[in-house]
Amino acid sequence: MYNFKEIEERWQKYWEENNSFKASNNSDKEKYYILVEFPYPSGVGLHVGHVRSYSALDSLARFKRMQGFNVLYPMGWDAFGAPAEQYAIKNKIHPKDAVKENINTFKAQCKKVGIGFDWSREVATTDPEYYKWTQWQFLKFYEHGMAYKDKKNINWCPKCKTGLSNEDSSGGICERCGTKTEKRLKEQWMLRMRDYAEDLLKGLDDTEFLDRIKIGQVNWIGKSEGATIKFKLKEVDDTLEVFTTRADTLYGVTFMVMSPEHPYLSKYEDKITNIDEVKEYQKEASEKSVIERTDATKDKTGVMIKGLTAINPINNEEIPVWISDYVLIDYGTGAIMAVPAHDERDYEFAKKFGINIIPVIEGGDISKEAYVGEGKMINSGILNDLNDKKTSISKMIDYLEENNIGTKKVDYRLQDWVFSRQRFWGEPVPMIHCDDCGWVPVPEKDLPVVLPDVVSYEPTDDGESPLANIPEWVNTTCPKCGKKARRETDTMPNWAGSSWYWLRYMDSNNKNEFASKEALKYWGQVDLYNGGMEHVTRHLLYARFWNQFLFNIGLVPNKEPFLKRVAHGMILGADGEKMAKSRPEYCVDPIDTINEYGADALRTYEMFIGDYEKDSVWSENGLKGCKKFLDRVYRIKERIIEGNNYSKELESGIHKTIKKVTNDMLSMKFNTAIAELMKLTNSYYELDNITSKDYEVLLQLIYPFAPHIAEELNKEVLNKESLVYSSWPTYEESKIKDLTYEMVVQINGKLRDRAEIDMNTSKEEMESIALSLGNIKKYTDENEIIKIITIPNRLVNIVIKEN
Repeated sequence: MYNFKEIEERWQKYWEENNSFKASNNSDKEKYYILVEFPYPSGVGLHVGHVRSYSALDSLARFKRMQGFNVLYPMGWDAFGAPAEQYAIKNKIHPKDAVKENINTFKAQCKKVGIGFDWSREVATTDPEYYKWTQWQFLKFYEHGMAYKDKKNINWCPKCKTGLSNEDSSGGICERCGTKTEKRLKEQWMLRMRDYAEDLLKGLDDTEFLDRIKIGQVNWIGKSEGATIKFKLKEVDDTLEVFTTRADTLYGVTFMVMSPEHPYLSKYEDKITNIDEVKEYQKEASEKSVIERTDATKDKTGVMIKGLTAINPINNEEIPVWISDYVLIDYGTGAIMAVPAHDERDYEFAKKFGINIIPVIEGGDISKEAYVGEGKMINSGILNDLNDKKTSISKMIDYLEENNIGTKKVDYRLQDWVFSRQRFWGEPVPMIHCDDCGWVPVPEKDLPVVLPDVVSYEPTDDGESPLANIPEWVNTTCPKCGKKARRETDTMPNWAGSSWYWLRYMDSNNKNEFASKEALKYWGQVDLYNGGMEHVTRHLLYARFWNQFLFNIGLVPNKEPFLKRVAHGMILGADGEKMAKSRPEYCVDPIDTINEYGADALRTYEMFIGDYEKDSVWSENGLKGCKKFLDRVYRIKERIIEGNNYSKELESGIHKTIKKVTNDMLSMKFNTAIAELMKLTNSYYELDNITSKDYEVLLQLIYPFAPHIAEELNKEVLNKESLVYSSWPTYEESKIKDLTYEMVVQINGKLRDRAEIDMNTSKEEMESIALSLGNIKKYTDENEIIKIITIPNRLVNIVIKEN
């Protein structure tokens, strides 16, 4: 057993003193930019999830450097937001002091793991020198008409006492504290993200994101193609507009439903004879979460509006108008045309309130349930007897447009970004309000607008930011006319600083601009971006939107910021459940693990534990096994003899291993790469002696995963310089052909993929490899596997039940 503590401390010191991982903006080498989501620096520090993702990308960064790339692998801190503020309030200290202390803890732990970050580019979103440029970019949004302030029914968290975006309150629950949100009408700064919905969809074609990540983006943007239709209101000179994807069912509309927040309810309050009943219902709806309102299993509720009647534009039939909480103001127009014969929610509503149900698509039994299938059009005038949905919709839209009662339209679920927060610990919005001039941007020369150093910053009960209670900070003069004015007291969301941080890493010490054009051009896109699946909608969407805007105004060279976006699986407790501090018996402290087994053992185990993209269960025995593997790598030095060539008995195996590990690194199959290195080490032990060349290649291949011990043995045994910029070993195809074959993989007898594998691969391993192939997973993820037929050294045929 080697002295891992002494070795790891020595090499960590060496890397730091020699700036081993510092990337250059002026290199002739080809660049490779690796980004890991920067963390919130909590007082708890690193957890095993951090170690897994940081170690994985560190392994890749070390590998790429050895391949000759100029690698940028930076780190920083996403330190604004509610946690630091709440911690500071509880402990009666300023948030900046809490953040500074936490960053120091986190940074020391990252170094203890041996992560090769380029610390010269370290950033923190809470540093005024950083958020100066966040504010500057906000002003660019404002300058180009992309930032505006408007009264809006927002998601309000009564516990955090701040407004939230739709993304931060998905399902009607505050993402931060878990409290049920309320709807509250409030003036908020907004960014016109909805204007970018189509660009955000199309941009996915220019990325190499995982399919599940692309799907997450597509679903959140929620594109729908259909038509807007205008229903005249009988009692007033106005129309009620709806958006529908099924214009062909217009003849089946028997009632309208408005959201309880629809503006017509206040606009025509004097026309509504049962306004008290309507207002009571509005109050009840405001107390429900989005989940409660849209829960299909809940009993439908609503109130018919007496005094407003709609006219169906296709047949001039009078139809009642209702309000119901299952219609949301944020989706479509905030009103729907109800076709109860062919929509389950509308059917339940109509049945409960005795509303007429008219079938317009043949099929089913509407006396029992809504018919949602396809069929021939009936009771539909100009559409009667048409049997194709697409044709029916197209013909109806043409009619609507010809008669000026509707238009073809694309709609999106994506809403504008609520960009205000009513809390202290965030970037101040750099705007000033003047009674004469209105909203005026803070001049660029006065940036950053710095948070005041005050003692009290608790959220207020009246919904205003705590900054509003600091008159010496709020009161200022108008930059335009010089009269008395007030600063904006709302701060930005914690997502603001994380929406562009990868750009700052490119040129983090630049005092004159957020990054120079030269640095931006050289580094371009992030080649590989890793993060958790929980951020593949919100953060990724915000970041892509922000970058696309900067591209459109000529400030960055690439429209899409990230070429590849991957996501790591979680490490679960030994019981298969998520680790949590509330379950200390299953919660692993990585620093305690390092103290007992060493950083290299922890890193190697976290890469070996399973498929990087999938969740894996922690095993103390597995960790011990990786430590024993490294012990064996260390002890084998005693068998070394001088030699500049591979041992004859090992040559083919070494070439095979180089190829396998190289390909596994490129595809982030770290677990199988380490398994291959374990096999190679076992083959070394079958000989009495190995050459120094044999040992050198083993250390080079192990270095990305266990860099400390590899560096130590490379120096001690082989007397060579640091492995940081050594060359990655190469293989010769001719040396390995006799050891491998091309396995054919079929789905239901049809060729779908191939894989080169070891001749000695077992039947079980063949099947495992086949099921892991990307082209195969497209079929098996969505369909039931009936059986697998395997012919050793030839093929695997997977029989599936196709949906």
